[in-house]
Amino acid sequence: MSETNKKKGHCIALFSGGLDSALAVLLMLQQDIEVTALTFMTHFGCDLGDRSSCGSNPYPAAEKFGFNVKLMHLGQKFVDIIEKPKYGYGKNMNPCIDCRILMLEEAKNLMEMVEADFIITGEVMGQRPMSQVKHKLHLVENVTGLKGKLLRPLSAKLLDPTDAELNGMLDREKLEGISGRGRYRQIELAKEFGLDDYPNPASGCLLTDESYSIRLRDLLKHSGRLTFEDLNMLRIGRHFRLDSNTKVIVGRDENENNQLEAYKKPHYGHVEAIGIGSPVSLVIGDCSDENLEKAAMITARFTSAKKEPTVDITLISKESQPILTVPPAKDEDLKFIQLR
Repeated sequence: MSETNKKKGHCIALFSGGLDSALAVLLMLQQDIEVTALTFMTHFGCDLGDRSSCGSNPYPAAEKFGFNVKLMHLGQKFVDIIEKPKYGYGKNMNPCIDCRILMLEEAKNLMEMVEADFIITGEVMGQRPMSQVKHKLHLVENVTGLKGKLLRPLSAKLLDPTDAELNGMLDREKLEGISGRGRYRQIELAKEFGLDDYPNPASGCLLTDESYSIRLRDLLKHSGRLTFEDLNMLRIGRHFRLDSNTKVIVGRDENENNQLEAYKKPHYGHVEAIGIGSPVSLVIGDCSDENLEKAAMITARFTSAKKEPTVDITLISKESQPILTVPPAKDEDLKFIQLR
């Protein structure tokens, strides 16, 4: 880079592709700061196929405004904090503070590697009650060792000046003082910058979803350890807890049936009604005759013959593939065992 084109500084941005993180980047570009954006992915829905603010495609804004995006999967590190978050969960199974700390630690490593000057996020003070209140923002700075190096451009005027502001790299007056859950100022800024491709606000993270969190709590309670395959299966089908060792997963449509078939293991029970519209059901745990019969009754409830007095269910996982003729389970009974 020639001296005439040299930027005033270089920052690493935590970039989800949502409106707030995009605006934080644009506020830096406006002040002639080079931006390297870091987009994180996890097993909990923060991926590029999701149009929520957590997992929207980061590239349109990057291509339009000219900054680089690096992708990083947090993998087992993120799973570890789900199992035992130091700072606890939010309303559901979302360990927002531990998550933010992990992302910032990874961003700090990149900052040091490329010799960038500071890190930015799209956080807005008061927007999220668990993680975006003033004392929690300060906590994260202290734990990560980023005091003075962590800038929240959208709320900067409400927080202490960072090193980049104090040394003149950034003009504090050109930063924002937004707080709360409203989006009026963000939308106004988007119009000023010509940013017109951004998603509606949403978490995008499955850990904030109540139904998924119920299943995840159940899995932790009964297995104690999370695997990537277990986590992926939590997304699929209807889940029923038969006993402390046994769970039944029932596909809801052809796509989920195919996914369950792909996850099937030799020691799983597999029950299905052959010749009629039927879900694939997997029995994970104790495949006793009693549990297979219960799974058959649950499966019968979701077949096209669910209003018949009995349904023939095939035990596909058994070598001889015997057939159980069972009554469909009753909804009032299922509500006590379904993990919603």
